[in-house]
Amino acid sequence: MNEKCWVVVQYPLKSIKGSQRDEWLRDKVTEYLNKYLADAELGYVDGYELGKTVSDPHQFVLNIFCVVTNEQRGMALIKKVLREHRLDYTRIKMATMPFEGGGTYTLKYASKKGVTDFSL
Repeated sequence: MNEKCWVVVQYPLKSIKGSQRDEWLRDKVTEYLNKYLADAELGYVDGYELGKTVSDPHQFVLNIFCVVTNEQRGMALIKKVLREHRLDYTRIKMATMPFEGGGTYTLKYASKKGVTDFSL
């Protein structure tokens, strides 16, 4: 049985502040995911953060946090929306964590082959 969970979509950035393109990407991804997750009654975007990763302070990322009611269907829809709307699908990592009780994020998808690590 799938229960509500967090899904984070992570994009690599070149700097801690990001560029104008990164801001555009953040806004468009948030807009499209909110629309499509709501239409499918699968969830919503809960926010985002730009910053350094915990594991490597020299690596910068954009994290977009979603709450979904069905992990498998939610992740499939997110990937489809990012791919179909050309929102840098080839650069993402996606990880999930149970909504209740916390824990750590577990990498579920990486656009690059061989990637096994994930850090917020």
